[in-house]
Amino acid sequence: MSNVFITDMAYSLGAERYALEESAAAGRLQSSASDLAAAGFRWHYLCGPKENAYDLAKDAVRELPMDTGVDAIVYSTCLPQNGNVGDFEAWEATKDVKHLMDFPASRLQADFNLNFPAVFGLSQQGCTGMLGSLRLAGALLAAEPGWQRVLCLSADRFPDGALYEQSYNLISDGAAACFVTSQAQPGGLRLVTAHQITNGGLHDASNDETVGTFFSYVPRLVRETLERAGLTTDDIAWVVPQNTNHHAWKIAARMLRIDQDRVWQSALPDIGHAISADNVINLKALLGTGRVTPGQYILLVMAGHGLNWQAVILKAEEGL
Repeated sequence: MSNVFITDMAYSLGAERYALEESAAAGRLQSSASDLAAAGFRWHYLCGPKENAYDLAKDAVRELPMDTGVDAIVYSTCLPQNGNVGDFEAWEATKDVKHLMDFPASRLQADFNLNFPAVFGLSQQGCTGMLGSLRLAGALLAAEPGWQRVLCLSADRFPDGALYEQSYNLISDGAAACFVTSQAQPGGLRLVTAHQITNGGLHDASNDETVGTFFSYVPRLVRETLERAGLTTDDIAWVVPQNTNHHAWKIAARMLRIDQDRVWQSALPDIGHAISADNVINLKALLGTGRVTPGQYILLVMAGHGLNWQAVILKAEEGL
């Protein structure tokens, strides 16, 4: 993937913002507000009653420069129902399954006048789907010499009445989008390598079991990803993970012998875990600080249900 680059990151969040204590009082959480506050969480975002996951996707894509062509769309959802914007009442009334095949990626292609790019949907990688879309986009560009740019995005909204907590993490409805391109651009991020581990035997793991696997699979994932790139932890300038309990990454950093100051989770208190969007949200914030310099390696890490673990290594190009 040495000639694949990530550019132009954007994200969107649900329209309604709630303090941790408000959601605890409203019955949206399993853990106490004090426990989640101790984990680093303060605020999160929920979609309004008339706002769906596709609205989040459109809001994110509107922030991207859409003035040049797109050869493919990789559209990722964590909850499979967010991969369909069809009318369930129409399905029940007619029993016609076409109402269950109203795909948001197709709508996106039409709504943004994207001139018939190929469409790919990911829905079985849990919260790791955005990183999975980057990997798939890189593979598509390698396999299709005539293609130059792939739009990657992820969008999810929890259903009404859902608990906004998963594995002791505060959840936000959110979307993220970026381009993966075969054309180097000043300030772009070169996609060095990507790696995934899936253990389907843990598909129904409890919250406690999910947390326990974090400390065995994340270090393994990171080590294997570094080996693929011929790098060591000393070569990594920044680790940009998901917005999970900040104590978890303090432990993981020690296990990997990575300085905690190199772990960037700046959005955790004010946004929480925005499902598959965390890596993009945190990476965009990191780039905005001006602290990333050309030549630095950045490690993106995400764990998700399935159970899945994915990681991507990026290298900052000249022009940042």
